[in-house]
Amino acid sequence: MAEFYRRLCRAEAVIAGTFLVLMVVLVFTGGVARMLHHPLNWTIDLATCLFAWACFLCADIAWRNNALVSIALVTDRLPPRWRIAVMRLNYLLIAAFLVYIAIVGAHLAWVGRARAFQGIPGISYSWVTASLPAGALLLLITTLLKFRALGREPVRA
Repeated sequence: MAEFYRRLCRAEAVIAGTFLVLMVVLVFTGGVARMLHHPLNWTIDLATCLFAWACFLCADIAWRNNALVSIALVTDRLPPRWRIAVMRLNYLLIAAFLVYIAIVGAHLAWVGRARAFQGIPGISYSWVTASLPAGALLLLITTLLKFRALGREPVRA
């Protein structure tokens, strides 16, 4: 299972990086095409879709690497037992929110399946909205792993 998760994390990083590069290429191509009086409006729409996916994938990568903004002004001054208790509570609240987001996002993706994305025929809006439950599930896995790792840390008095 650890090997599967390691590969999932690697694939997530590759996909997120690819999406970020593709977004830049698409926006640049759209700008150049517009300058040459042949606008490609679909480039911005596709870049928007990739942006939604990249946001959630990059959020999970940042969360896994402890690279998200945090304010530890109060918790750093707490005794170790209290600090761990606050962190556990925080992880549980985050997990509950992510479960809710995954459920609501899956419903939103299902409801929007018949809607065309930005009026482009054949491309469902669900391709964009599916980023919400997918990202929430990836973040939930990371949160649960962080919670489990916190339980393994020795508590110093």
